[in-house]
Amino acid sequence: MVIVRKAKLSDVEQIHEIVNYYAEKGMMLSRARSMLYEHIRDFVVAEEDGEILGTGALHVLWIDLAELRTLAVKENLLSKGIGSKIVDFILEEAKELGIPKVFTLTYQPGFFEKHGFNVIQKESMPHKVWTDCINCPKFPNCNEVCLEKIIDL
Repeated sequence: MVIVRKAKLSDVEQIHEIVNYYAEKGMMLSRARSMLYEHIRDFVVAEEDGEILGTGALHVLWIDLAELRTLAVKENLLSKGIGSKIVDFILEEAKELGIPKVFTLTYQPGFFEKHGFNVIQKESMPHKVWTDCINCPKFPNCNEVCLEKIIDL
């Protein structure tokens, strides 16, 4: 049975492996182990029998804004609902924290639209959103799509 829970320090190696698999394909930003350890409280994992199947993070930016980021599921487990479980968990966490708006930057907008996100113009986001983008090899010619979801508090 797949459970979604807050990540622990002991999960970092498996999170690192999953995320950087997709980073090597140019599908997401790579994450250094040091970053994962420093931001472990942002992360959640989907786990089954001790194996991490997927991960995602809720990164709070301000009183009214957070980013759903670093969503990744092992490639052989795609389309099994694991990503959806992670997104649902993260959105519930945002609601519990009282965050009214969650956004994401993605190459898979259709997936997020199924979860109630709406496409918006990247330029409408505050500048602090772009901190990670500056370090991306695709910057400034990135074709990620920005989506947001208004949380019903």
